[in-house]
Amino acid sequence: MNETQTHSKFDTRSLLSGLWLFVLLNIIFRDLHEFATATTIVEITEELLLIGFVLVEIPIAMVLLSPILKYKINRWANIIAAVLTLAVTASALPGDLDDSAFALIEIATLLVIIWKAWKWTNPAA
Repeated sequence: MNETQTHSKFDTRSLLSGLWLFVLLNIIFRDLHEFATATTIVEITEELLLIGFVLVEIPIAMVLLSPILKYKINRWANIIAAVLTLAVTASALPGDLDDSAFALIEIATLLVIIWKAWKWTNPAA
């Protein structure tokens, strides 16, 4: 493996991890905005908390896993995780304006993750 291949492999893994961190931060700040409204707090159920846990746990895991998983598993893990997160995020639309803005940024970033992982070529080939 030459230096260019190693550099490219590192860049894709780092980029994916960074994109997942960006998604995660947007999820956290979107939730903080929602908690600021009194009606949101009343509407929270155990089921919603569980869904929220899963939604946040996927990006947390991908921030950690993107830099360390092997290429083939990494590629598919990023695609599957992004599709799952995208489905949950899109199901919350439409919301109020700030909620929708955060969700649209998350959706755009998740689409970039899917595209980047899909186009990622095996660095060892």
